[in-house]
Parts: sequence; C-alpha cells; structure tokens
Amino acid sequence: MTELEDFNVQFIADVQGDADALGLVTVEAFFEKVGDLLTESGEVESANRAFYEGLYSRGPAQIDGYGGDPRENEGILSLILCDFTLDKGIRLLHKEHIQRLSQKLFRFLNASLDDRFREMLEETSPGFGVADLIKATWSSVEKVKLIIATNGDYRARTDATSLGVIDERPITLSIWDIKRLRRFMEQGLVRADSVINFKDDFGGGIPILKASGGSNALESYLAVIPGKQLAEIYDKWGPRLLESNVRSFLQARGKVNKGIRDTIRDEPHMFFPYNNGLSATADSLEVDKTSSGYELISVNNLQIVNGGQTTASLFAASKMHKEQIQQVFVQMKLTITPKECAEEVVPRISEYANSQNKVNAADFFANHPFHIRIEELSRRILAPSGTDSYRETKWFYERARGQFADERSRRTQTERKKFDAEYPRGQFFVKTELAKYENTWACLPHIVSLGAQKNFSEFAKAIGKNWGAEGTAFNDIWFKRLIAKAIIFRTTEKLVSNAEWYEGGYRANIVTYSIAKLVNDAKSLGMVIDLDLIWKIQSVPEDLKASILLSGELAQKVITTPPEGIKNYSEWAKKPLCWQRLVESKLPLSNSFKRVIISSELADENVREAKAENALDNSINVEVEVYNLGAKFWESAKNWAKERGMLTPRENSIIEICSAIPRKMPSSKQCEIAFEALKKLQAEGFHV
Repeated sequence: MTELEDFNVQFIADVQGDADALGLVTVEAFFEKVGDLLTESGEVESANRAFYEGLYSRGPAQIDGYGGDPRENEGILSLILCDFTLDKGIRLLHKEHIQRLSQKLFRFLNASLDDRFREMLEETSPGFGVADLIKATWSSVEKVKLIIATNGDYRARTDATSLGVIDERPITLSIWDIKRLRRFMEQGLVRADSVINFKDDFGGGIPILKASGGSNALESYLAVIPGKQLAEIYDKWGPRLLESNVRSFLQARGKVNKGIRDTIRDEPHMFFPYNNGLSATADSLEVDKTSSGYELISVNNLQIVNGGQTTASLFAASKMHKEQIQQVFVQMKLTITPKECAEEVVPRISEYANSQNKVNAADFFANHPFHIRIEELSRRILAPSGTDSYRETKWFYERARGQFADERSRRTQTERKKFDAEYPRGQFFVKTELAKYENTWACLPHIVSLGAQKNFSEFAKAIGKNWGAEGTAFNDIWFKRLIAKAIIFRTTEKLVSNAEWYEGGYRANIVTYSIAKLVNDAKSLGMVIDLDLIWKIQSVPEDLKASILLSGELAQKVITTPPEGIKNYSEWAKKPLCWQRLVESKLPLSNSFKRVIISSELADENVREAKAENALDNSINVEVEVYNLGAKFWESAKNWAKERGMLTPRENSIIEICSAIPRKMPSSKQCEIAFEALKKLQAEGFHV
C-alpha cells in the first residue's frame, strides 16, 4: 500500500468515525472536515453546509455548501461540491468527471438567479437559503469560485483555473483532491503548484536586484512591480496570497485604505515614494538576465507577509481607476525562505516589516508564546482516566499544521502504538478549535458563527491583550478547563445531531449558541459550569446533557425564526441581534443544571489554590536545578559576571554561595535570585 493509499484509508476512517459519533451521513462529515481545512488554508472565509440536489435546465444541479456572504468576502462568491466515496483504493479522476461535477455547481448558480426555480423551493430548506443569498447579493459579486472537494486523485492543474465568465463575472475552479488534502493536513502546504508566472500570465517579468549578502544570509531581492500586475495577481489568488498565520489579522484591518485610494486617484505617479511597499516570501524563484538587468520571471508560493492592505487596496482601486493604475509601481522585498526555517522566520518578517499595518507579537503567529505555552502544557499534563478508561492520556495541541502526523510518522510501528495510546486521535485539537471553545465560553456565539478564521482573528485580539508580560494566567488549571470546554463542546455536537427535535442543518450554530446560553444564564446567577469536575471525569454528566438539549432546542428555534426579510439562517446566526434574542429567551433552569454549576467565588478559589501549588512546585524545581548545575558551573558564572561587572552585590554573593555547593546550600529564595541572575548573564552571552 502506498503512502497516499494509507492516508486515504485513515482519512475515510476519520470521516466515518465523525459520521458515527455525530449522527451524520458520511458526505456531511466529509464536508465538515474539508470545510475546516478550506477555511484554515484561506480558500474560503467560512464553510457553510447547504445541500441541494435536483434538476435544472434538463440537467443535474447540486451544491454542498458555500463560502459565506460575498459582500463580506471582497465580492467573491464561493460554491462547494463534495465528491466522496468509501473506496479504499485511490480513484483516478479524469477531466470528464471533473467537468460533470463543475457543471452541477454551475447549473445551481444559474438556477439561483432564476426566480421560478427559487419559488419552487421550500423556504426553510438550506438550498433555498443559499439560492436566495446568491440572488440577493449578485450585484455585489465580482468573482465566482467553484470548489470541488474529493478523496479521488486528479492529476491535472487544479488551482484557480479559469472557466470563463457569467454575467461579466469571471469564474474559477479549484480542486481539493486527496493529494492536496494530504499535503495540507500533514505538512501545512496549501498547494504545491502555486507558481505565479509574471512573464506568461501577467504581462511580463519585473525588474529585480539581489540584495542579500554573506554566507549565512537568506537569499533576498528587491523588486519593483507594476500596480496593475499586482492587482491582477490578487484578483486570481485573493487572500490566499497573505501568509496564513497573519491573514485574519490583515483582513480584519485590511479594508480599502483611504490614503492609498486617494493617491492612486489623484497622484498615481507618487505612489512609489509615498507607499512603504510589500514584504514577501517565496519557496523559490526563476530569474532571467536581460540587456537592462535581471528580471523576475516566476515565483513559487508567493506569500505577502506585510502589505496586505496595500495589495487589497490596489485591487479595489484598479476597478475604479483603470487609467491611473497603469502609472502605479510598488516596491517589494522578497525573501526566499527554506521550509526548515520558514515557521520561525516568516512571522518575524511580518512582525518587523513596516508600520503601515503593524503586526506585533501579540497578533498571534504560530510561534507566539501563547501557542508555545499551550503546546508545552498539552505534552506534559496527563488527563485523568475518567469513567470510561483505565489509563491516563494526553490531549495533543497542534500548534502548526502537520505536527501530529509528523510526530507519529517518525516512530516505529511499536512506538506508534504507544503514541496512539498516549495521544488518542479523538484528543487532538488545533488553534481554530481552541478559539471556538474560548469564544463560545466568552458568550460570543455570533462571532464563532462567522467561521474559523474570523473567529480566530477576534480571539487573537483578546489573547494579545490578556497575555501580559509572561502569560501567567495561562497555566495548568487554565489548560485543564480548556480541555473541559472541548469535552463539553464535542459532546454537544453529538447530542444535537441525535436529538429528536433537530431538524437538520445549522448544527455548528446551534452548538455554540446552546452552550453560550447556559454559560450566560449561569453567570446571571453568579455561577459557572463546574469545568474542574468535567476535567476530573473526562466526560459530561447526564445532568448537564439534559440542560444542553433544552438549550439546543431553544437555540434552534431562535436561529430558524429570523426577523422579516432575513431568509438565510446561517447569515442570521452571525448577527449580534440573533444572540441577543437567545439571551432574552427564557430557558427554565432545572435542578439538574444547578447540580453542575458552582459559585464564581469557589471557582476563583480553585484557581488560587492551583497557583499556590504551582508556585511551590516551581520553587522546588528551581532548587533542584540550581543544585544539578553544580559548583563548577556557578563558579564559571561568578567569574564571567565579575569580569564584566554585570551583577549587583547581592546577586554576586548568592552566586558565590551556589559555587560552594554542597559545602554551602542556598535557600529557596536565594535559588530564585540565582536563576534570575543567570538569565541576565545568558542574555548577554554567557554559556558553558
């Protein structure tokens, strides 16, 4: 069995497992899994399930979902179709098969613009909801993106290929086949064939100058790119040009900049001196030598890590000021980043690049200290065996896409069994899921309903503010309560799917709303859900399950009965007013619910006790570490510090004591001071 076949077998097993656990048909479970990948990769802003299958214009029309309201997605209408089978072998997909699938999506698009077709649909059906959205927003649509997700193998070019136009709007087709899904899930690669050919596809090569120097420097270049060319590239690739870890941040602030727009309109010839330009990275590039110097011909996996606002604004302005855009030129700093160092280097380039749209460390890159802290906690903290298991396990936090697969693949067959027992596949979670859990408990279900990336962006802002100097609030007890939230969230997904009252559709919205309602109602009583209990038993008590079902039924009613004029329930769930309606709706709190909530004061007391225990553990660990480093180490540190006069008299005297171990033993407080002094020395270059 090949590696791709092995991946497909495991992928199918995961989809079937989700389907069984959540009471879904397999294609619906496939859509949810792929939808998460599409949003994380930047292919779509959100993935909303909206299934329809029928006939139109003497042919089959079908859709499985869409990528959100185009008015909120730069005028891009994304339609998604799934092609999933349980075949363990790899299906080879031919061009004719893909054409049939894309025609089904295209027919549904045409049908949605036909009043007679929409009138035939049931108004409460998901198919009507997306068809009505297409018709209502059509005047705002600037581009149509058809996406086919499949576990087959399609070997032709599949990324943003042109399918012509409809009503003067360009249509592109992207295929996410099993190879592409594997690349992204295991390595975090959105696409392996992202080659931007300036010369053949975008009007010609661009002037470039090599700027790096020294054997240790990354290969770097300075280039000048015509504004029209940059706008055309963005038109094809869209937000996926923005480096994935900063995409949501840039988009949150990346509306059309008034200053940029005015410069293009009034002084296009001054754009170059006025604008800070772009900072970009790439995997590789092709350069040609000409009589006038070097030209950039093509680049593989171009990512704009700073200058997203400039790029998006140029694209928008190119539609309004077509003549002026011809006079616009933009400087670009391009760095070639090898994959082995990209995770560390790319965020730093983004952080330090320019101040026009400043991205700082608090804006949540994959290597932000928050992520590193959660990763460390997840590898260290053992979860109790709970009521349904006999052994302790761990919850695996994947800080960067592909970590889990990489950790597992590097082991032998015997070691993999041990790894699987320690980190069960059902106890694996990623940063967008973490954001979903936290914002649900923050009573922001309308934000969660915006989709994984937008919700993640909002969560990032909160963490940026709350992290502080060292992120002390994000400790062991915080992590344990996070896992308790994950357990409740995942249990709620199953409960909603299997509930008698569940009408199908909008499950993701119902889940976050129903939990937030319980959290909110408990808070109004000065109480909180007992997350420490959930952590201890690693499951949800029956008393809480009963309350979740009551809350879920009420949430479904609010979500599926929007105000007059709103016909798409998914879009209604994104509105603050929808959440306000649920807050104001009366949910009788039974005695069973009162048995799983505790006072806020008691919950805070548990935090204080945990912090005290943690401080004691840290104190003991510091003493042990000071002793283990040994007298010779501290003697070297003492001499190094004295030569440079770097420490205070008190610090010097304490390190003097440490250098006499075991004849003299420093106190616990002295050990702490010695360790802080050592950090100071190491920051200045001391090492043994």
